[in-house]
Amino acid sequence: MNHFVMQTQSPKNTLILGLILWLSITTVYSQKYPDLTDQFRLDRLQAPTGRVQVVIDTDTYNEIDDQFAVVYALLSPEHLDVRAIYAAPYLNNRSESPKDGMEKSLEEIERLLDKLDRTQDGFVYSGSENFLASLDKPLESPAASDLIQRARNSDGPLYVLTLGAPTNVASAILLAPDILHKIVVVWLGGKGLNWRTATEFNLMQDPIASQVLFDSGVPLIQLPTQPVTSHLLTTVAEMETYLQGRGEIGDYLVEIFKDYHKGDPFGWSKVIWDISAIAYVINPDWFTTEIRSSPLLTDQLTYSIDNTRHLYRVATYLNRDKIFGDLFRKIHQNSEN
Repeated sequence: MNHFVMQTQSPKNTLILGLILWLSITTVYSQKYPDLTDQFRLDRLQAPTGRVQVVIDTDTYNEIDDQFAVVYALLSPEHLDVRAIYAAPYLNNRSESPKDGMEKSLEEIERLLDKLDRTQDGFVYSGSENFLASLDKPLESPAASDLIQRARNSDGPLYVLTLGAPTNVASAILLAPDILHKIVVVWLGGKGLNWRTATEFNLMQDPIASQVLFDSGVPLIQLPTQPVTSHLLTTVAEMETYLQGRGEIGDYLVEIFKDYHKGDPFGWSKVIWDISAIAYVINPDWFTTEIRSSPLLTDQLTYSIDNTRHLYRVATYLNRDKIFGDLFRKIHQNSEN
């Protein structure tokens, strides 16, 4: 019966329905972003070379992998010029609210810097106290403000290594869309494009911010969890062998690693996937990547593919041993200095 009614709609009614649909779509996707050329975006998506300017956006206390990533970045000064670290919000069993998660992450960043004997003044910034509720209400924070300022003042591309919910980064883009010309976002988030669903902690924490990364046209390199960074597994035995007794920071990483798991120790391993974003900038040859059309992230947190959309880069494979080997070696070297 409904099919018959649809077939007998008058041209006028069809036009009205089409107008309503068009208005609803333009209302949802009304955010205006700079129109980057394909060539500009492809140039930005080339593998980084030399010493790269980076900022790190991290939900550091969410679990334990961000700690490894922050340490890895700070112990790689020949490749990474780390300009600032931003605390990102998160909400799980280790926080009472997104604000509490951000504040605990801020404290953890400061704890890591103290153990590495690194300065904190003008280097660590608090981030958003909540997740995005809509595209027209970006969240101002010291982190978003600093990212905007650093991007605008940057001589070359500023790499934004995003290890958690991209709330701070998306807010900066919404507040100052002109920074799309100055930044490259490397994001650990979502799952592979061929996966049944995109659902993953960083993406799910702030779906609107995740949509901004995919929709804004910002030069974006996505490092999916499954089936890529999920290979970055290590064990208590490996941690004790390579990091125990290797300075205060080595002992701390072993401590939080062992304390994280309270169950059966036999056969247990832990993924430390946040180090992937650091490793990509250090040596992109450890990764296999593809240039693809940026997916549409649906409200059901699945990918919809439209091959007419702008291009981005997505990882499909990584070399687990090269990455962990580099991390462990640098912590060794740091302990001997």
